[in-house]
Amino acid sequence: MPETVSKLYRALVSDGRVSLSVLDTTAVVNEAIVRHALSPLAAAALGRTLTAAAYLAGWLKEETSSLSVAVDGGGPGGKLGVAADGALRVRGYIEHPEVQLPPRADGKLDVGGCVGRRGTFTVIRDDGEGIPFVGTSPLVSGEIAEDLSAYFLTSEQRPTAVALGVKIGTDGTCVGAGGVFLQPLPGAGEEALDFAQRRIADYASVSSVIEREGARRVLADFGAENVSVRDVRFVCHCSRERAASAVLAMGGADARALLAEQGAIRVHCHYCNTEYTFDEDDLRKLFGENP
Repeated sequence: MPETVSKLYRALVSDGRVSLSVLDTTAVVNEAIVRHALSPLAAAALGRTLTAAAYLAGWLKEETSSLSVAVDGGGPGGKLGVAADGALRVRGYIEHPEVQLPPRADGKLDVGGCVGRRGTFTVIRDDGEGIPFVGTSPLVSGEIAEDLSAYFLTSEQRPTAVALGVKIGTDGTCVGAGGVFLQPLPGAGEEALDFAQRRIADYASVSSVIEREGARRVLADFGAENVSVRDVRFVCHCSRERAASAVLAMGGADARALLAEQGAIRVHCHYCNTEYTFDEDDLRKLFGENP
């Protein structure tokens, strides 16, 4: 059964030559569905991207380190944006959460059609060393797994076999989501790469494996030992205080003008779909009686 809290499992396999990471992100995807009112197709696209970002965040050096993933393929789902930190707190959005398309010929959700295939997969990583790392690669399929694998190869020169999946039930909730990542260690040789590419094919339907048996089934398949485990949560860093700071940054005159025009000032967080509203009384408190 899926975990009630999303998890990242990590171990070394293939005689210590390959890093195995397994994620069960079912809970994170369900939180995203609730926050953004996602269609099944949007949930699959965003869920795969959230899983990819959680895996990437698992390599950050400090809990305060951060990264973002941007996927812009020109598809009807629009842009996807996901952010995460070293504490494995993730959040994200898809530009058109209501998107719907006919299923693919094999009956599966058309994530590639939703995301689009003419664009880029971009990762911005900040380890607190002063200069963030920015890596970009062209989209391969829009299915996210292949795109992440291509990103690793072209931008970081680290061959990585990736399987991602999100399965949505008839009631619109996620019943299984996660990923399997096999990354040969530096100097591991061609045999380790062949091992990763061969074994990842077993997890083309990783979401169904997680739905039926959980991520630990995958760990057992590999005979993984000395497994580390960490929680992954959907957490946004926005707050009313931060929204108030944005209003203050407008200046009193512009804030008053916007209030007069719209009747209220609304600050919307795309990552978690929370909206903060400021009225006349709020502006008085922020700027004083005569802003």
